[in-house]
Amino acid sequence: MLLARNKIRILRDNTFVQFEKLKSLDLQQNDIRVIEEHAFSGLNKLTTLLLQHNRLQVLKEQVLIALPQLRYLRIYDNPWSCKCELDSLVRMLQVPSNRNLGNYAQCAEPANLKGRYLKKIKPELLCPELEVNITEQIPEPVSAAKKEPDSTTCHTYMFPKPLLDCHSRDLKNVPANIPPDVARIDLSSNSIKQLRAKEFVAVKDLKMLNLSSNNLDYIDTTAFSGLLYLRELDLSNNSLQYFQYGVLEDLYFVQKLVLGNNPWKCDYNIHYLIYWLQHHYSVEYSGLICSSPVEFKGWLVEDYVKTYNGDCPKDKLPGQTDNLQETNADADDEEETDIQPSPIRGRERTIKIIRLS
Repeated sequence: MLLARNKIRILRDNTFVQFEKLKSLDLQQNDIRVIEEHAFSGLNKLTTLLLQHNRLQVLKEQVLIALPQLRYLRIYDNPWSCKCELDSLVRMLQVPSNRNLGNYAQCAEPANLKGRYLKKIKPELLCPELEVNITEQIPEPVSAAKKEPDSTTCHTYMFPKPLLDCHSRDLKNVPANIPPDVARIDLSSNSIKQLRAKEFVAVKDLKMLNLSSNNLDYIDTTAFSGLLYLRELDLSNNSLQYFQYGVLEDLYFVQKLVLGNNPWKCDYNIHYLIYWLQHHYSVEYSGLICSSPVEFKGWLVEDYVKTYNGDCPKDKLPGQTDNLQETNADADDEEETDIQPSPIRGRERTIKIIRLS
């Protein structure tokens, strides 16, 4: 569908819902400033979305969740405001499997980030006020002189299925040299606080992974990379507050997630986990209860997310006031009226009736 070079300013919810078979949508060179959360609902087969040369400052990653087949996204030459609101989009663009999404898009503000590429900028720079908390969660590099534990500290059982039993071995890291044919790994009741990048990449046939009771508080975005056949993941009894965006992307066939007894923090960072679960509805999960902040303690995380979304204004432009929106219908502002795409239809014939007396 070609809608380029028009004067479209806002994409409303369900704008394209009737175009279920659409594969390519060209909206470049418009004046688009706002895209509502469900604007692309129904476009399950869309593979290409062109939004370059517009006026977008912020775009929530929820907008793109409705596009499961999206392979090419062009959003450069937009005045991106690289602040906290853009955090989820930046993290999504930087997931390795999204290599063709958002290339060449740059920050327009704030001044210290102007010109930085969204694909390369460190997400923590978008929210300086949270920098202290993020720094605490980044794993410290392991000293080269320090000997890494290996799988020989664990017991290996070959029947009925290959099992690496590392339960209660006082491990501080995932052991190296895990046998590639292992189907189950038990790392429970250790002291593993962080999962580093590609910890299990060599164990491609892994079906069950138990990481419970480790005081785990940080999981790298690519920690589970390569675990395409994992069926069960136990992360209970740890210190997790949320998942980094993209942590679960390789877990295509996971059937069970055990998440209880973690201090889940109900703020914007928790949304990725809920949206992932909503789009993997066959996954059995348990234990998602808010621990903080105080006003949400004891809530189901799903209920918190629903409340969060329900309180969000949907069609305000950044910096707009309610009074400005109310004047859109005034005659003086007719030229600013939002132009929206709609199905092509024939022009109605106007008939003028003159009464002769």
